[in-house]
Amino acid sequence: QGLRNHGNTCFMNAVVQCLSNTAPLAELLALGRYRARGARAQVTHRLAALVRALWSLDYTPQLSAEFKSIVAQHSSQFRGNAQHDALEFLLWLLDRLHEDLGASSPGPSPRGRQQVGGPRGAGARCCRLCAQPRPAALVSFPPPLSCRSSLTCPHCRQQSNTFDPFLCVSLPIPPRQTRPLNVTLVFQCKSQRFVRVGLAVPLCSTVAKLREMVAREGRIPPEQVVLAEVSPDGFRRSFADDEELGAIGDGDSVYAFQTPLPLGRQGSLRPAGTAALIGHHSGPHAAPAALSSECLHRGARVLLLLCNTVGDSARAARFGPPLVLWEERGVSWEQLQQGILAKMRYLMRSELQPQGTGALFRIRVAGASAGCCYLSPQDSRPLCHPAVDRALQASGVGGPPHVKLTVEWDTGTKERLFGSIQEEVVQDAESVRLQQQAHEQQHSCTLDECFQLYTKEEQVRGAGR
Repeated sequence: QGLRNHGNTCFMNAVVQCLSNTAPLAELLALGRYRARGARAQVTHRLAALVRALWSLDYTPQLSAEFKSIVAQHSSQFRGNAQHDALEFLLWLLDRLHEDLGASSPGPSPRGRQQVGGPRGAGARCCRLCAQPRPAALVSFPPPLSCRSSLTCPHCRQQSNTFDPFLCVSLPIPPRQTRPLNVTLVFQCKSQRFVRVGLAVPLCSTVAKLREMVAREGRIPPEQVVLAEVSPDGFRRSFADDEELGAIGDGDSVYAFQTPLPLGRQGSLRPAGTAALIGHHSGPHAAPAALSSECLHRGARVLLLLCNTVGDSARAARFGPPLVLWEERGVSWEQLQQGILAKMRYLMRSELQPQGTGALFRIRVAGASAGCCYLSPQDSRPLCHPAVDRALQASGVGGPPHVKLTVEWDTGTKERLFGSIQEEVVQDAESVRLQQQAHEQQHSCTLDECFQLYTKEEQVRGAGR
């Protein structure tokens, strides 16, 4: 049953309704199961009459007007028709109930401590967690709850428990634990090459967790997944398992490549010779490309991630889909070029095919630490360049070691072979819309989760000796 507004008494009516719908308080007040101090308990008596009238359907505006008048007599701050805060009035009313029912207010009461464990005697007072006797618990209505705060000295392991009675506690709201992230899956099957999926990734986790989620979403083994950022102008970076997920921004274009198994090595995804390559020294004293090829044995293979760009490096624009292929480390430039063209054959204009044996494009090692590094067509083994070794070392843990290569075409050759083809067309899965919609909705949590966050253990600064 509603309450009449007697001039900005919304705050008062809201509190009365909350107390009236709190079963233990409603029964105690409406049924008269309390012992008050005679005339002093005017606020409690008027509140009890009001609650009793609400539950017996005998409410009249006169009852709430009398309650407002009694409140104004005992508290000058609530006189008149000014607006007030409901929580402020609730705290005042609960405190007044304590006074009316014969108990002292819990607000300014001393804080008691109880020592648990730790050494006793002369050496027991090595820190500020000194022991004090705990006072007797307050007995009153409404009974104040006791919150126990435990402090443990990191030096002597002495523990001190502080019991604080309270009538009201402000609980923190747990933040959302996930955020939406879109990832483009690049499959090896021709029937479905690309699909963008939406994932709810944890706020505090590593890239290893993202790889697991991507592998589960794409139904592929996690060890066949390589994560990289692909922008409109080419590759940006690869992601290692030990990196924090916070390093990936909401707007970053993340691609997950399904890497094919190397031929002849179906039982292992690590190409032969990779262990020797990772141990090969690079940097200012790195061996030239000819010496780098000498450390390779026949059959060594390397995983290549490729993207095609057109225009100069300052205004490069990516076209076509990114590609993945295994290649022998000892191939010539002509063999490497033919291997790349074979992966792109289905994109070429049917009436034209590449002619001649010259270099149709330039190949740059993406993410090279020493600036721009191009593979040379004159090199007998271009993939044995030290920059390729450094790229393998920098790929980190997470999927098979790989090298990102940017294939740069001039505008004329690109238009002749591929026409006006631009970036790949990626279809969004239903999960993209669902995850975005779910994270745009207001975050909800349970009261138990709020209490768990409130009572979570934390390290207190400056609580030493």
